[in-house]
Amino acid sequence: MMMLQNLDNPKNVKKIFIKTFGCQMNEYDSNRIYDTVKKIGYEKTDKYEDANCYLLNTCHIRDKAKEKVYHEIGRVKKIFRSKCKPLVIVAGCVAQAEHKEMLKREPYIDLVLGPQSYHKINDTILNHQNEKKKKEETEFDAIVKFDYLSKIKNQTKKISSFLTIQEGCDKFCHFCVVPYTRGPEYSRPFDQILEEAKHLVENGSREIILLGQNVNAYNFDGLRLSNLILELEKISSLKRIRYMTSHPNDMTEDLVNTYKKSKKLMPLVHLPVQSGSDKVLELMNRKHTIKKYLEIFNKLKKINPEIEFSSDFIIAYPGEDENDFKDTLKLIDEVKFVSSFSFIYSPRPGTVASKLPTMNSKKSLERLEVIQKKLFDNQIKVNKSFENKIINVLVENRMEDKSKLFGRSEYMTSVLFSGSDDLIGKIVQIKIQNSNQNTLFGKVVNQSNIKVA
Repeated sequence: MMMLQNLDNPKNVKKIFIKTFGCQMNEYDSNRIYDTVKKIGYEKTDKYEDANCYLLNTCHIRDKAKEKVYHEIGRVKKIFRSKCKPLVIVAGCVAQAEHKEMLKREPYIDLVLGPQSYHKINDTILNHQNEKKKKEETEFDAIVKFDYLSKIKNQTKKISSFLTIQEGCDKFCHFCVVPYTRGPEYSRPFDQILEEAKHLVENGSREIILLGQNVNAYNFDGLRLSNLILELEKISSLKRIRYMTSHPNDMTEDLVNTYKKSKKLMPLVHLPVQSGSDKVLELMNRKHTIKKYLEIFNKLKKINPEIEFSSDFIIAYPGEDENDFKDTLKLIDEVKFVSSFSFIYSPRPGTVASKLPTMNSKKSLERLEVIQKKLFDNQIKVNKSFENKIINVLVENRMEDKSKLFGRSEYMTSVLFSGSDDLIGKIVQIKIQNSNQNTLFGKVVNQSNIKVA
């Protein structure tokens, strides 16, 4: 590989702008890309018009993902019409899935990088500068990627930080492209994760959100997610631990029992169910049943009645009939999810379900509206229940308009309130005065009760 050099001369500094689509793992990846390209003289810019390099970190989960990329490239062309063209890189899951077509279809794209090739980004950029050749890097090599990134410090200074511990998927749900865009399940070395976590905390993080396509499938030399949580618990300045996204089949007894042992693991379990119908779950190849899902729910509620659930739902999946739809409504009534994501099914190229006939769009939308009303009504009701109560809030930052401080409750709900900047990074007691579907509003109760992080 080409030797990389630090370019300390300000004249050599170039600016990179990254637009990130999709999941939290993409946000983590984008931050690590920023850390990496500093080594070859790039610095981050939040002004896309100033960029020497424009990178799109793409997501293939939602509908029309590919077309969104080409639309964005068209926008970039207009922005830089009267300026020097930036180096244009398409990265992420759409890049992985569509790499052969992209360089042919859109000449404005210079480089295509799959999500397991980010360790190659510096050499790829430098080679392009020298040879001016378009190139795609889309091999699956998670081990090399994370070994490389572990040698570059994660410079994130956010109070709440993402930390990827696992990538890829072996589940092969019939609707999902992840096994094809992120590859097979891979768990990062245990000590490598701990070292990065400690560095994040030294940089000011007080909450770490552990990420993975199947985060609770984490298994490195017999060490599971439960072991990792209990080890992170020992970092004194770390105040909160979360993880996402989980699969019901990987919700093992040791992980469930961690909720008895850990004081820093937050009482919100994001556990996607996708449908309330066993028939639909079988069609999806989810490999779990509603009975199993409710067993997990009841076990955790028995450990701590304050534990709540959030979830994901795919509505109008091929084969879903009226009874299946009613089963999903019934599940929502039983679990009372505090927050959820719900979407109409949309085919992903290359998946098993992409060959199946889809439901009438009008009927699909009607079902989505019914589901979302039920989910949102419950969310409003839950938030309303916090009014006139005192809750613990981890203060993350000040809002862009500078008017309020922003923090999150133990259930990830946004909380806005007035206060001074010295509260940032601390756990503050807030009395909730009012609420809406997504946000709680309140005031600081007692400065003397603030927990210093």
